Amino acid sequence: MDVMLHSSSFLLPLNPADETKYALVVLNQNLPRFTPLLWEHAKLRLCADGGANRMYDELPLFFPDEDASVIRHRYKPDIIKGDMDSIRPHVLDFYVGLGTKVIDESHDQDTTDLNKCIMYIRDSSLNQESSRLQILATGALGGRFDHEAGNINVLYLYPDTRIILLSDDCLIQLLPKTHRHEIHIHSSLQGPHCGLIPIGTPSANTTTTGLQWDLTNTEMRFGGLISTSNLVKGDKITVESDSDLLWTITIKKTGLPVEDNTP
Repeated sequence: MDVMLHSSSFLLPLNPADETKYALVVLNQNLPRFTPLLWEHAKLRLCADGGANRMYDELPLFFPDEDASVIRHRYKPDIIKGDMDSIRPHVLDFYVGLGTKVIDESHDQDTTDLNKCIMYIRDSSLNQESSRLQILATGALGGRFDHEAGNINVLYLYPDTRIILLSDDCLIQLLPKTHRHEIHIHSSLQGPHCGLIPIGTPSANTTTTGLQWDLTNTEMRFGGLISTSNLVKGDKITVESDSDLLWTITIKKTGLPVEDNTP
């Protein structure tokens, strides 16, 4: 079985040796404090409908010593896409004036705004040129539970695409059963709390290394055992399972770098 490597190096200052390329999707929840860092390093930047309101309102708060207008001009999304039921008209007009491309899909009420953005990224020429962009979605967790569940469902809709859901507190990603997984931990930035959750289907057999409470050929299912409130022990976790699993780990409040964009 092939090994799939995972790392949260996108939370670190840009490393010349790190060839990972990603697209950033901003959803309509509070912006994580590390949003400016992710924005600067992303190859493609999208706001999902009301995510544009968050950029307009909240991003200047990260730079209290700079003029809000300067910050809004500096952080211009490449694309705004969604059913356009949340974005405020003056915010839409502002970004259109900066040259942001707007894709109105109000005719499509069967997919979430995150799903719409994922489809755009997967079909983009940049994605092909970059040998599949990893996708980071901020504001994907917290707020309304139905929205949160819809975002988690997107992970299962695209198991062949690396998608990470982010909040200020944690991240969630899918570990497909088609691979054995190695998760490299940046202990200064994440952990120690973590979990492995079989939401899609029960797991008859899951084995891990590197956790405080490792699993050995363990059955997990809702209504039975699931591995929540676990702890990472070292700098590498391995996971092998007969079912797709959700991996989640906390993001520390301290230790994250601040992107310096002072001219």
